[in-house]
Amino acid sequence: EGGSKTKKIAQKLGIVLEKLTITIEKGEKESFEVLFNPESYSLEYKNQYSKYQGIHTTGKQRNYIRSLPEGLALKLILDGTGFFGDVYQQVQRFLKVAYFMNGEEHEPNPLKIVWGDLIFKGYLETAKVNYTLFNRKGQPLRAELDVNFIGTIEDSKRVKKENKSSPDLTHIREVKNGDTLPLMAQEVYKDSAYYIQLARANNLNNLRKLKPGTTINLPPIKK
Repeated sequence: EGGSKTKKIAQKLGIVLEKLTITIEKGEKESFEVLFNPESYSLEYKNQYSKYQGIHTTGKQRNYIRSLPEGLALKLILDGTGFFGDVYQQVQRFLKVAYFMNGEEHEPNPLKIVWGDLIFKGYLETAKVNYTLFNRKGQPLRAELDVNFIGTIEDSKRVKKENKSSPDLTHIREVKNGDTLPLMAQEVYKDSAYYIQLARANNLNNLRKLKPGTTINLPPIKK
């Protein structure tokens, strides 16, 4: 009821209330429009660095591995009082758009979240439903949805954004069974003799045994 009164007042004043919408990007483009816009939202940007430390060393050098997909966190309010409809059905509509697997794609739907200047493309990562108000029969009248989305980007745009054109870029490689420094040097630098420089760059004392799962820095080497 409060939401409808606010909308009527806004219409009289000529104000358009833009609602946050979550739309399926492919197929029928079904969407879910929130009843109440969130009070806030948060965007997360995270870089990942190697945690490997050389044997017999007192510290480690942080080496960039990758930038993780962007994250979006929202708290949505669903209300079943007044004329807003059944809360459980509202939750199911949200889950249909954002959570349930698409039978044709065999994965959840790709989504586009739009509100004002916010345009976020990605997939639902987690959704926690908290029912906070009930009628005398124990049926929910209000719910809070804590939702997290993980971003996605087209390959062409991703490559342009990463700008990995520099020949001086240091690369990171994860050690697999059977890997040796001479083999890595031969593969990357076309000369196995550069394994000594690799050992120095990674503070390695034991050149024969590389632990699978650790990472090796492959820096530019002047030939």
